[in-house]
Amino acid sequence: MTQILPVFPLVAENYCDRRGYPEGVAFMDEQYLPMSEAKISVLDWGFLHSDATYDTVHVWNGRFFRLNLHLDRFFGGMERLRMKLPYDRGTIESILRNCVALSGHRSAYVEMICTRGSSPTFSRDPRQAENRFIAFAVPFGSVANKVQMERGLHVAISETVRIPPNSIDPSIKNYHWLDLVKGLYDAYDMGAETALILNTNGHVAEGPGFNVFVVKDACLRTPAFGVLPGITRRSVFDLSAEIGLSAAADDISRDEIKAADEVFITSTAGGIMPVTRIDDTAIANGQVGSITRRLMDLYWQKHDDPAWSTAVDYPQS
Repeated sequence: MTQILPVFPLVAENYCDRRGYPEGVAFMDEQYLPMSEAKISVLDWGFLHSDATYDTVHVWNGRFFRLNLHLDRFFGGMERLRMKLPYDRGTIESILRNCVALSGHRSAYVEMICTRGSSPTFSRDPRQAENRFIAFAVPFGSVANKVQMERGLHVAISETVRIPPNSIDPSIKNYHWLDLVKGLYDAYDMGAETALILNTNGHVAEGPGFNVFVVKDACLRTPAFGVLPGITRRSVFDLSAEIGLSAAADDISRDEIKAADEVFITSTAGGIMPVTRIDDTAIANGQVGSITRRLMDLYWQKHDDPAWSTAVDYPQS
């Protein structure tokens, strides 16, 4: 009787990726690459365990905005996660500049990442992992599109609870987003455009990639507990002090946010973005408020201010 041997597929010598990617430039393993060629190992703890920290900074009209603050947070996160890289701060800043310059983007979303990496022996001891640095620059993108920026966003409050800060330090920017993604789907189910989720005390916390502010009687408040201290959030405090507005971090209930005179969200991906509807409730008259518009205008004006921004040197054409 003839034995039929199994036929196995061939192991490809080269990986072929047919997905589409935004135009941009990445840096990894001492190389600058097109975004379509930037890959991470499936054994990297950043992928397997969300064991990574990152930061994002944007470039507008050829200038980084508040780059030093983003670098401060990135290095602080690495230190608290006990990660180390072979690059000092100046080198990482140069890498970010090169990614933008080589991409040619005058308005860009720029990310720096440190993953735990992986162990050459597949050890489960994180101390044996070789930490890995990745950076990239792609076209600028916003949480809110042009229409939403004019009329204001419709936000829904999800019952989903943010990961408590005694479990994951929210000041370390991380990829633990399953609670935020669940909240986002809750918002879609309610007919809204994005979401806010709650902290462990039942108060409003933050949304997927953004902080939130309420304005009441010309005073600004933003959640204090269990949220990422965003750079744009800090910029609102700085701008408010500059023009004589009171701004504070405090608890904010669902009833308080719906009763606000104005509401806006803040993110590196979009800046200061108005909210005119929470759940089924219009905020005040349902129009973008005057304080929100004033802060939005000031925020974008600061992008040309050398005290707030840093020019990118592009290759000569």
